[in-house]
Amino acid sequence: MMLTLDPDKTALLLIDVQNFVLDPANHPPRPAFYTRAAQTVLPNLQTLLTSARGHGAEPIYTVMENLTSDGRDRSIDYKLSGFNIPKGSPGGQVTPEVAPLGDEITLRKSSACLFHSTNFDYVMRNMGISTILCTGFLTDQCVEQTVKVGATLGYRMICIEDACATDTEIRHEAALERISFRAEITSARSICSALARETITGQ
Repeated sequence: MMLTLDPDKTALLLIDVQNFVLDPANHPPRPAFYTRAAQTVLPNLQTLLTSARGHGAEPIYTVMENLTSDGRDRSIDYKLSGFNIPKGSPGGQVTPEVAPLGDEITLRKSSACLFHSTNFDYVMRNMGISTILCTGFLTDQCVEQTVKVGATLGYRMICIEDACATDTEIRHEAALERISFRAEITSARSICSALARETITGQ
C-alpha cells in the first residue's frame, strides 16, 4: 500500500539528537550505535529535514535537559539511567548537523516520553498536527515510549526505521517489532516520496 501523508498535518519529530547522546564520553562503549548514527541516521535526518521543510511538514525537536542544574527535577527513569544534562549545558543542544532553523520548536524534556514531561501534545493540537514521524535516539527507549503514548492519545505515529538507532542492532530490531503493534514502520525514502507526492497532488 502506498504511504500517504498530509504535510500540513504532519510533524517530523527528532528525538534526542543532541550532543550528550552522540558523545562517546558520556556512555559505555557502543560502537554499533555510533557507526549507525554517523553513517545512516544523521544523513537520513538531513534528507528528511530538507523534505519536510520543502513540502510544508513541521520539524520539531526534543532534547533531554534538566530544569535544574543538579537534576532534582528528573523523572525516576532518568535518575536510574544516570541521564543528567544540566540546564543550559552543551549536552542539551541539538547536534549541529541537524540543528533547527528559524523558529522551529525545540522542547526540553526530563523523562523518556516527551508527552509526559513537556507540552508537546498541547502544541501539536494547537498546530493541527495529527501525524507524527518519529526519529532519533534511542529506538528502544525514548522513541518507543513516545510512539506508544502518542498512539494511545490518538495520533498517527510513524517510526522511520532508518532514522533511529540504539546501542545494538538486535535491540533496534526488537524495538521496531514492539513498535509495529502501535505504529507504522517505514523508511526515510518512503517518507520523502510521500511528502513530495502529496504536495504536488495538493497544488
